[in-house]
Amino acid sequence: MIITGRSREGVAPKRARESRRLLRAEVVYAAALAAFAVLAVLAHAYAYFAWDLRLARLIQSDNSPAWAAFMDWASVFGNRWTPHALTAATALTFFFRRRRSEAAGLVLSAGGGAILSNLFKFIVARPRPAAELVGFAYQSSEKSFPSGHVIFYVCYFGFLFFVAYALLPRGSVARRVSLVLAALPVAVVGVSRVYLRAHWPSDVLGAYLLAGLWLAFSLATYRRWKRRATFHTEEERT
Repeated sequence: MIITGRSREGVAPKRARESRRLLRAEVVYAAALAAFAVLAVLAHAYAYFAWDLRLARLIQSDNSPAWAAFMDWASVFGNRWTPHALTAATALTFFFRRRRSEAAGLVLSAGGGAILSNLFKFIVARPRPAAELVGFAYQSSEKSFPSGHVIFYVCYFGFLFFVAYALLPRGSVARRVSLVLAALPVAVVGVSRVYLRAHWPSDVLGAYLLAGLWLAFSLATYRRWKRRATFHTEEERT
């Protein structure tokens, strides 16, 4: 392929824009990583913060049955064995539909998120909110920081959001519905975990930061796998 002078003029600004976008992404990534590190250190030192208690009590102030039922539903996908079953079933669906890059990317995102969640729970070792502070104690043997539910939701539903955005036809009803269904659980699970007395708001914030970082890494890895798979497919055709 011969690149003319006019073509070179078009390539240079494009590369400059890509470099600026990459730099901005790296700055955001570094800032989020630093924020999580500071929050994790403080969560290890303090069982909760003053703003945790104020915000938690505000979130927990609505005792209507309908809202309580919605909060219970919002957390159901992260309970017990459900995350493992959802991840396995979705990955197998991708695999048998010949979406192997998507299957591997989902396992990396959700599985890696679970490992990070357990690792930082062990390192930070923050206790769950005490009954005398939030009304009743959440029954769990796991530590509080970060929220495992939030990490799973971000890594699982966040990955599905990206896949739907990238693969489904632009402007289609299926794409719009899929994006809403993937985004809604991520948006409400954090409030749910605080409302159910399972976590402090800072546990939820730490989980969103950590999961966002891991999701970004997983998506970058998935895109590399996707490009490699596409390249090999084109080679086989030629």
